[in-house]
Amino acid sequence: MLPDGGGDDEERWLAEGIAGVQQNAFYMHRALDSNNLKDALKYSAQMLSELRTSRLSPHKYYELYMRAFDEMRKLEMFFREETRRGSCSVVDLYELVQHAGNVLPRLYLLCTVGSVYIKSKEAPAKDVLKDLVEMCRGIQHPLRGLFLRSYLSQISRDKLPDIGSEYEGDADSINDAVEFVLQNFIEMNKLWVRMQHQGPVREKDKRGKERNELRDLVGKNLHVLSQIEGVDLEMYKENVLPRISEQVVNCKDDLAQFYLMDCIIQVFPDEYHLQTLETLLSAFPQLQPSVDIKTVLSQLMDRLSNYAATSPEVLPEFLQVEAFAKFSNAIGKVIEAQVDMPVVGAVTLYVSLLTFTLRVHPDRLDYVDQVLGACVKKLSGKEKLEDSRATKQIVALLSAPLEKYSNIVTALELSNYPRVMDYLDNATTKVMALVIIQSIMKNTTCISTSDKIEALFDLIKGLIKDMDGAQDDELDEEDFKEEQNSVARLIHMLHNDDHDEMLKILCTVQKHILQGGPKRLPFTVPSLVFSALKLVRRLQGQDGDVTGEEVPATPKKIFQILHQVFILIHFNLSRIFHY
Repeated sequence: MLPDGGGDDEERWLAEGIAGVQQNAFYMHRALDSNNLKDALKYSAQMLSELRTSRLSPHKYYELYMRAFDEMRKLEMFFREETRRGSCSVVDLYELVQHAGNVLPRLYLLCTVGSVYIKSKEAPAKDVLKDLVEMCRGIQHPLRGLFLRSYLSQISRDKLPDIGSEYEGDADSINDAVEFVLQNFIEMNKLWVRMQHQGPVREKDKRGKERNELRDLVGKNLHVLSQIEGVDLEMYKENVLPRISEQVVNCKDDLAQFYLMDCIIQVFPDEYHLQTLETLLSAFPQLQPSVDIKTVLSQLMDRLSNYAATSPEVLPEFLQVEAFAKFSNAIGKVIEAQVDMPVVGAVTLYVSLLTFTLRVHPDRLDYVDQVLGACVKKLSGKEKLEDSRATKQIVALLSAPLEKYSNIVTALELSNYPRVMDYLDNATTKVMALVIIQSIMKNTTCISTSDKIEALFDLIKGLIKDMDGAQDDELDEEDFKEEQNSVARLIHMLHNDDHDEMLKILCTVQKHILQGGPKRLPFTVPSLVFSALKLVRRLQGQDGDVTGEEVPATPKKIFQILHQVFILIHFNLSRIFHY
């Protein structure tokens, strides 16, 4: 807990601390220049004692720490030179610094000499590192302990007994290197989390912001782990990931959980994520409800879909590990575990899953429809969406298949596609209908069967008839004209070389556009008429009595259809002129 004091007080305390560091560093340098080891240790310990302060915020403490860190690098060079000349053995020096009066300066000096000790190779690196990481437990103050362990991580990262390293030892040395980094990471995370609970409740948000500034100190350990050559897939799967996941879940801190899950995804290879999906995904439902899981999980899916896109040869592995099923199952469990998750969060997860599916398994329409079906299940029991953010995500969900396949016919094969659209409000339903028509126009998609056209008109019904609850005056006149012109252009694109099927198409179009009311008919009927007359020209010379519905296409049948249309127009003539 920091003592109460304003910003001016903290600046004064920082200035006093820096002055203390500089003064003792001056005397330390003078002792180094005269090769006076005793005084060098004395003044370096006094300099490091400035880091014992509890008055500074993490940001200000970092400034003070960096001043001392720069001086410690010079002291390390002196220790290295002293041992090289034989003025003092590194073993004696390692024992000597342990007599420093205060614990914190003693441990900083011990880490510094430990670095020289490892470099001298007079003792196995794993033994020295194990000694250092254990002795750092002596500092349990969250802020001071965090920076001490950060210093240990910094000076040891190039001295780990890794494969190919000059400090590589026996066959178990890789395990020792991994154990050292993991242990330091776990202890640092505990200290980092503990910072949140130091001080009054009213400063909780302030502490959260301060902790957020220190997150990289903890995350660097995971980066170091990812750089160890000896951490192959087997070790990562059996030891590294389970240990990290256990720590992340057990810390029960939302800031730490979000940041560390993101770190895991960013620093370790895509191949490792793919082969350990089950372990990694099992952690997500166990995270705190306040963790922004959708962002982290989306990043994981985006990363793996990019991996599949840039390395097509790994696609069989996605099928082998059943990546889609595991992601789908994990998302279901996360939504089930987080009962208070807003609709926009759940839909965002399904958008990411659909994006992943379209990039990795574009040929599996059953997967695509399964994602849409899961979204429908989540939305079931709800009215039209009123949350603009959720609506935006639904539009993204519906637009993704159109953009991927460039063919509305493919979307029409998805049974859950129109069921998702049903949850959009009237205005957004129109927007989505225009997107569908624009996709057809852009890709000159040919829709040539009456059943597909039936399904298409069901999707764009927001443009061809008044929706329940819609107001006549809620749309600008120019916008209305543009919408209806889009429908008219769509009708012109409907075609089939088979006369009978084309007749069915005209009947389907007639059925739908006649529901449009007097305001829409002037825009849509001409397109129907011209399409019908085109078919008549193709059928010239064919005629006969027309009875029943299941009869071949003839000009007489077509003119009967047009006659029905004109009768309806005449019936509504006064209303049409009114508009």
